Amino acid sequence: MDYLLKNGRLLINDHLQICDLLITDGKIAALGNDLTAAAATTLDLQGNFVSPGLVDLHVHLRDPGQTYKETIRTGSLAAAHGGFTFIGAMPNVTPVPDNVQQVQTMVQRNRAEGVVHIGQYATITTERTGRQLVDFPALKAAGAFAFSNDGSGIQNTATMEQAMRAVAEVGLPLAAHVEDDSLIHGGVMNAGTRAEQLGLPGISNTVETAQLARDLALAQATGVHYHVCHVSTAESVQLIRDAKEAGVNVTCEVTPHHLLLSDQDIPADDGNYKMNPPLRSEHDRQALIVGLLDGTIDCIATDHAPHSDAEKQQSMRQAPFGIIGSEMAFSLLYTNFVKTRIFTLKQLINWLSQKPAQIFQLATSGQLSVGQPADIAVFDLDHPYQITAVSLLSKGHNTPFIDTQVCGETVYTFVAGQIAYQRGGTK
Repeated sequence: MDYLLKNGRLLINDHLQICDLLITDGKIAALGNDLTAAAATTLDLQGNFVSPGLVDLHVHLRDPGQTYKETIRTGSLAAAHGGFTFIGAMPNVTPVPDNVQQVQTMVQRNRAEGVVHIGQYATITTERTGRQLVDFPALKAAGAFAFSNDGSGIQNTATMEQAMRAVAEVGLPLAAHVEDDSLIHGGVMNAGTRAEQLGLPGISNTVETAQLARDLALAQATGVHYHVCHVSTAESVQLIRDAKEAGVNVTCEVTPHHLLLSDQDIPADDGNYKMNPPLRSEHDRQALIVGLLDGTIDCIATDHAPHSDAEKQQSMRQAPFGIIGSEMAFSLLYTNFVKTRIFTLKQLINWLSQKPAQIFQLATSGQLSVGQPADIAVFDLDHPYQITAVSLLSKGHNTPFIDTQVCGETVYTFVAGQIAYQRGGTK
């Protein structure tokens, strides 16, 4: 079906302007004023904001292996609900996509069962154990769009160096979860005064920064495109800033929750506040905001990590790490940063759409231009709404943002020109 989107507001020359958009055969056919198309279904957007579809480089779909937490279908529906039209599916599933057959199977299933575009990560090592490297050229040929052992930092330096050299040869990004296991000591939240008040074991900033410093040195030596997942500390931001200035081919992401919350916002021993990396200090949170604004941090990614209610309704000592984010990322960030004039709308869309598409070379994502696939999100910037558990399309409800009032509700999400989500539609 073709669509004529009337009376939407597009960012043109940094200003919101009323503009029509015609979708034909899954692509953007025209942008302009007073467009007509007799054969197209007309939708009056009533001044709502028309954005390039959002791009999330970091999502956990839990499928196969833990489908009680999420599936390809529910996770991609959640992404569409949040305005995302492309997501990167992390490989910490069972069986692991560490061989040609499994990567091919996942690529096929993503295409058949997902309602948004899904890029499939392959692992860096077999079974994500950090020991034996995978066959990188074969997995790229099988359809992997990047490599990661997400959830597990690679502990052996020689293994990481060999992986970087091999991934550099195939020309894809290597996305790293940086965490030195020997420094964790059973921690469940950020080390500091709040952890002491709650009587919980802490995770120091060094757990992240020690391995990051090592990896940046290896990335400089190998030339690989090294992408740092979920940066969380001020020290990490400075290390990456220095590495970029030195010419290292490094990019990085930050999550909405690390931008919005610090460990001082944790009200009690509540499993919904347990995430990895943990919520850090207010000093770290402010450094992340500065890192985004000065270009050190390239993009925002949700690290959408669903768990069952029973798993998260425990002490942080027992609850698994992880927070959902697909369905509320834009609205939370728009409300807390754009409406307060800390970010501009243009900056936010760049970090959530254009920049992640650019750094991972996703040529058909992150754009609103004639001839490009019609991957489009439409947001209501003006009317507040409440995030509720019942409205979520993910199987997971594990977030402290339930019952928060925000602006920026998704009205439509179009993927390849077809409606993947519509406000008021059935679950």
